[in-house]
Amino acid sequence: MTPGSNLPLSAVRVAVDVTAPVRLDVSGLLLAADGKVRSDDDFVFYNQPAGPGVTHSAAAGGGDTITVDTAAVPDGIEKIVVTASLDQPGATFAGTEPTGTVRNADDNSVLASFTPPQLGAETALVVVEIYRRSGAWKVRAVGQGYANGLAGIATDFGVSVEEPAAPAAPGKINLDKGRVSLQKNQTVSLVKGGRPLLSSVRMGLGWEPAFRSKSIDLDASVIAYGPDRKKVDNCFFGKLMILGGAIQHSGDNLTGEGAGDDEAITVHLGGLPPEVTGLVFVVNSFSGQKFSDVAKAYCRLLDAQSGEELVRFDLTHSEPRTGVMMAKLIRQFSGEWEMTALGEYVDARTVRGMVKPAGKAL
Repeated sequence: MTPGSNLPLSAVRVAVDVTAPVRLDVSGLLLAADGKVRSDDDFVFYNQPAGPGVTHSAAAGGGDTITVDTAAVPDGIEKIVVTASLDQPGATFAGTEPTGTVRNADDNSVLASFTPPQLGAETALVVVEIYRRSGAWKVRAVGQGYANGLAGIATDFGVSVEEPAAPAAPGKINLDKGRVSLQKNQTVSLVKGGRPLLSSVRMGLGWEPAFRSKSIDLDASVIAYGPDRKKVDNCFFGKLMILGGAIQHSGDNLTGEGAGDDEAITVHLGGLPPEVTGLVFVVNSFSGQKFSDVAKAYCRLLDAQSGEELVRFDLTHSEPRTGVMMAKLIRQFSGEWEMTALGEYVDARTVRGMVKPAGKAL
């Protein structure tokens, strides 16, 4: 199977084996029509190996198996997603190709197999989904990756994941616990050990052409605003340094190919003039290709000196538009900066077309 393809299931009981050269944690999530689990009981994995119509077991040849008895799946469940995450902390799927094999659970005959292509920084992924369509059951190859592990998948599908104790300021995440992975519209305060981060940071932005798409030329930019949401200046491939060198651009990447960040923008927070109170990081498709032709777009904030990743935001959906606002940095009255994940799409092929919508997003 290839990503997005589907097949009707000819068996009532199907087993999905997920195997790889390394140890994987495999799970099955039973999802209702809203795309969420009804409760944590619908999350089937090694510590909770049975749910309604779905079981987890170790596969005979290594790896794990999720078995689905479609006749026993409750009426309110629309699909079962089969996920895999890497057992080793910090490991990614780069160079590791997991394979999902769908079998008839009664006679072991193989119905389909799927190996997600072009994996990189992902630490977890949805391999396949078993779903209802017009009263019949089908299987779809998915291959969607996550950079924040099984917890990211679980959270996306409504499973409650225990978080570390909240920081002292109510509702505010800071950098004390290490790297922060943001969901859309979440905010992190750039404070560590009670002190605002005012050193140089680097916003790395990356993307890949979608499966079977040709190379794509995207342009990353940052727009600086004053307290009245009026543009002070913008930094992009045609203007690589602004505000006396307080903001610098790495230059243009024309294809999106290759590992790592495609373009990066370095900001010396302590060197920004006082009239700059907001920064919005945007990506545009000057050639007019749409973001539905883009895969694995992300932004990540790093300590520019040590290279340590501080904050990461992965776009989990795409729209057929030519611009996206990735994230914003806002200077608070206290002097500290806060970063908020945006992920808002607009129709704009250049940074000039982003100035108004980005100003409204501040």
